[in-house]
Amino acid sequence: MTDFALQFGAHVQRARREGRPVVALESTLVSHGLPRPDNLRVAREIEQTVRDHGAVPATIGMIGGRLIVGLDDAQIEHLAGADDVAKLSVRDLAVAAATGANGATTVAATSAVAAAAGIDVFATGGLGGVHREAAQTFDESADLTTLARTPITVVCAGVKSLLDVGATLERMETLGVTVAGYRTRRFPGFFVTDGGFDLDWSLDSAQQVADAAAARTHQGVSRAALIVANPLPPDEQLDPALHDQTLRTGLAELAERGVSGKDVTPFLLAHFHSRTEGRSLAVNVRIILRNAALAAQIAVAAAPAPAALGFGLPG
Repeated sequence: MTDFALQFGAHVQRARREGRPVVALESTLVSHGLPRPDNLRVAREIEQTVRDHGAVPATIGMIGGRLIVGLDDAQIEHLAGADDVAKLSVRDLAVAAATGANGATTVAATSAVAAAAGIDVFATGGLGGVHREAAQTFDESADLTTLARTPITVVCAGVKSLLDVGATLERMETLGVTVAGYRTRRFPGFFVTDGGFDLDWSLDSAQQVADAAAARTHQGVSRAALIVANPLPPDEQLDPALHDQTLRTGLAELAERGVSGKDVTPFLLAHFHSRTEGRSLAVNVRIILRNAALAAQIAVAAAPAPAALGFGLPG
């Protein structure tokens, strides 16, 4: 019988043995979220950013049916350049493994796999959510229901502004998913600093985020995710007027072409890239690098002290 168990990259295996902080990273960003050749360069920058802030990166993906926690550089390069990479949500993982697929994990799948692997912190760009016109189409990302049952801390820049942001926040409240702004009480809008909605909670340091996650664990009441919404500084955001105009034209083109389902987000991201002459890509990269840095800081804050691991402290 084929062994379908999770496999760990050598660097993640070492980190687990040594009790070092680990940050989960998605591979859909590499395969479907960014254009070539920027995708591979950015994937490497994200991993290096995690290392620079004291944690170990664990990019999750599937190679030939093997679900790997901590892809090595050659495997990341393969997912960045191959044309047969499936976009894998939680529901797809078993079938993809059985068929020997190459696959990139979404926010939902990465969260679920990371939690199963004992990784507590995950950095991404923006979450999926409730799509516009969902009242007619019932189109809602699996990210939401997965996060409702996955006890992980997710650092993001809110949900993609291409979605119905207000409805997404309402669904997360209904599902019991905690959303806290990082040093803000306003929900970020992915490409833009302010997504137009207030938040009930703000956390002001990596240690405070780590404490909130620890409280969830010790209370034993909730198994839902903690979403840390980390906005771009205003001077790093996409110009809001350009953002709104580009979104309007993108939504109109989306309807005209009849794009739906999994194809909506890649289509609109490509539209943003084209219409903003690459400025949205630069913003997208800033988002994920900032989130990777914060996620690493949270993982470090949550990690046991060296003495508790039996290593002792340097003299």
